[in-house]
Formats: sequence, structure tokens, C-alpha cells
Amino acid sequence: MSLYKSLFKQTLIYGLATVLPRMISFLLNPLFVHALPKNEFADVSIIFAWLVFFNVILSYGMETSFFRYYNIEGTSDSELAKQNKDNVISTSAISIFWTSLVFLSISLLFRGTIANWVGTNTEYITYTIWILVLDALVIIPFSKLRAERRPMQYAVIKIGNVSINLGLNLFFLMVLPNISSENPLRMFYFENFQVGYIFVSNLIASLLTFIVFVPNYFRMKWNFNALLWKKMIAYGLPILIAGIGFAINEHFDKILLEKLNVPKSEIGAYSACYKLGMFMVLFRTAYTLGIEPFFFSHADKENASQTYATITKYFVISGSFILLFVIVFIDILKRFLVPNPSYWEAEKVVPLIVLANFFLGIYTNLSVWYKLINKTHVGAVISLVGAFLTLLLNFCLVPYMSYYGSAIATIAAYGSMMFISYYMGQKQYPIPYEIEKIGKYLGIAILFSALSFYVPMFRKSYIFGIFALIAFGYYIFQNEKPTILRILKRN
Repeated sequence: MSLYKSLFKQTLIYGLATVLPRMISFLLNPLFVHALPKNEFADVSIIFAWLVFFNVILSYGMETSFFRYYNIEGTSDSELAKQNKDNVISTSAISIFWTSLVFLSISLLFRGTIANWVGTNTEYITYTIWILVLDALVIIPFSKLRAERRPMQYAVIKIGNVSINLGLNLFFLMVLPNISSENPLRMFYFENFQVGYIFVSNLIASLLTFIVFVPNYFRMKWNFNALLWKKMIAYGLPILIAGIGFAINEHFDKILLEKLNVPKSEIGAYSACYKLGMFMVLFRTAYTLGIEPFFFSHADKENASQTYATITKYFVISGSFILLFVIVFIDILKRFLVPNPSYWEAEKVVPLIVLANFFLGIYTNLSVWYKLINKTHVGAVISLVGAFLTLLLNFCLVPYMSYYGSAIATIAAYGSMMFISYYMGQKQYPIPYEIEKIGKYLGIAILFSALSFYVPMFRKSYIFGIFALIAFGYYIFQNEKPTILRILKRN
């Protein structure tokens, strides 16, 4: 049990380090909904979708490679591992440093062309380019903090970044427009520049975060190990392809909706309501941050496969309860996260988006097998299958179903990736998952969620939803009683 307790503590710490910044960041959603009309919210969502896409490209799998080679010990790569920690830090940091500078130079040179192609203001593209580069330059310093198990410092910097971003957005969008003309701060106010202020706020936050990490670059040994770099690139490139697939699955729908001539007002409503899946995203993200280093550090343990199976079961249990809770109380949550009723037309996508993110979390668990046996190309292939489904279903469904077709495409993509990874993994790296139990937990949560959301009689009153939560909690307790009682007794 000490192993699971250690994992829980690590996940909790990194969870707080992720959840708190994300919670602060998600406060931007109601702020944007309040300050922007739906068409301008759509513009912001589309540019941020491109930003996420290029974030993946600029990291090119180096973060995962960093953890893989930082933790190598007693393997055929032990000679490299002896130099490991300093070499991995310097080699990966140098690599991202120079690729980021090349990207910066080329992108600034062609920013006008990029703006015309995206269909937005050149000024917004300039801000976005600088944000991308600054964010790329802190990837390895953040990874180093995680690898050295310094979650508090990690948390402070992460929370500081989003707090500054939130504070500046509040100032620019809410305070500045109401400042009198005599106030010196009025000089920073420009009419019809709300979208620009959003990117300026993000840029300042990214710049300050980079400044915090600048000493790392001065203290670092600028030794570039070409052999290690080739190994890291070979390991990371499939992660890059998988990341591009994930970016397509999770964010490209906003871009496709515009290209498929969906009105921007509908894209704005969809993008805002998409954020109502934040709770599953937070849970999944926090878990991933805690579990990735754990998977690699325990790969050589005798009972590793059983450990992975147990962890996956409890992930599904926790995620199933979160799924049900969010759907039951969605009409309350939307009033806080999407405070403008004109956006609520797209709330029907929320159950699909929450479940899709849950499927993605399960896939994260199931994907451990190809990372541990150095077959990351399999992850790339699976991700590309998901991306293909996303693109295909968007093109097929959006003309008839608008953004609801995008939501269906998202859940279909993540669901297919989850099943493919499971069946392939059982052949390559068998893990004794408790499939029957996992299936029951997931099935009950989906059934109760569907009844609570789609049956008008149940949705008007919270009686059924609260009963469903209690009944599901009792079912979990009855099935997991020995483990739960053991944990409580230890505490």
C-alpha cells in the first residue's frame, strides 16, 4: 500500500500544482464570455487552437524523452546514464533553444502571410509567435523541477504565471475601460482591442515565467551530446506525431468549424461550453503529471504490471464519479463558467466532451506499455488513427450537425484510441486489468449521467442525480471495501 500511497501523494501535489493554475486559468472563460461577443470569442478560440498545435511542434516530444533518459539506470544505456542527468538537461535544453530561435526568425519574417492564411490580425499573430517561443524555452526547466521532485517550486511558478495572466486580463478587459480619461493608465486603453489585450496578457505572463528560469540557462553546462540527442529525438518524434494527433483531436475542431463555414457565433458558443468539461480535464492532467515519472521509475519492479492494473482501476473509479458529478450539476456549473445565457445553446455537447476527456485519461493509462518497451511509434500510429477519425467525422457530420458533429467526432476518436491501445497492449505487454469491474464502473456512470442529463423529468430536479451519486458511491464502497478500509486504517 505504501507504493500507492506514494503515488497518491505525488499525484496530489502535482495535481494541486496543476489544478490551481488551471482553476485560475478557467476563470478566464467567464471573463471572456462576459467581455466578448460570441464571434470574437470564436476568434480567440481559433488562435489558441493554433497555439496549442504549435506548442506540440516546438516541444517535439522532448519533454517525454527527457523523463525517459533522465531516469535510465542499469540498462544497456548505462554509459550514457552515468553522465545522464547533466547531459539530458543540457542536450534537451540546447536543442529546444535553437529550434525555438529558428522558428521565431522564420515566423516573424512571414507573419503577414500567416495572418492572411489564418484570417486574423497580423498583430495577434506576432504576439502568438512570441508566446510560443517563450513557452517552449521553459519546457525543460519545468521538466527538471518535476524530475528533481520539487513540486512546490513547480506549483509557485505555474500559479504565478496564470495569476499574472488572469490579473492582466481583468485589468485590461474590466478595469481599464472604466478608468477616467484623466488617469495616466488611460494611455494603455485602445478601442476595440479586447482580443489584443488577451494576447498581450498572455505574452507578459510567459515573458515573466521565462525570466524566472533564465538563471537555469546560465548555470547549465552547455554540453551537447549528439549521440544522446539522436536517441532522444528517435524516442520523441513518435511522441511528436502522437501530440499532433492529440492537438487535432482536442483543438482542431474550432479551426475546422470555421473552414466548414459554421457561423462564428456558433463556434464561440461551442468553445465556451467545451470548457465545461474542465473538471475531467483537470483530473486527467493532474494524474498524467504524477503518473508519467512514476511509470518509468517503477518499470523494473517485479510487480510492475499488477501495479499498473490497480492504478488504472482506481483511475476509472475516480473518473467515473467525477463524470457523474459534473453531469448531474451541469446546470449549476454553467452559470459560473459560462455566465452569458446566449452561449448556452451549445450545452448539449458537454456530456460528450466530459466522457471524451475521460476516455483520453484511460488511454493515458493504457499507453504505458508502448512507452516502457520503447515502441513510441505505436502511440503515434494510434494517435493518427484518432486524428483521421476526427477529421473524417468532422467533414461528414459538421455540414449537417454543426458543432455537435465535432463533439461526436471527439468522443469517437478518443474511444477508438482507448480500445486500440488496450488490445494491442495485451499482446505486446500484458497487464492484468480488471476489465469486468472497470466496465461496470464506467457503464453505470455513463447510464446514470445520460438519464440525469437527457431525461427532462430527472434534469428538472436534482433528486435523481443526488440519489445516483449516493448509489454509485455505495456501489464503489461495497466492491472496494477491503482496500478502502485498509487505507482508512493506515491513515
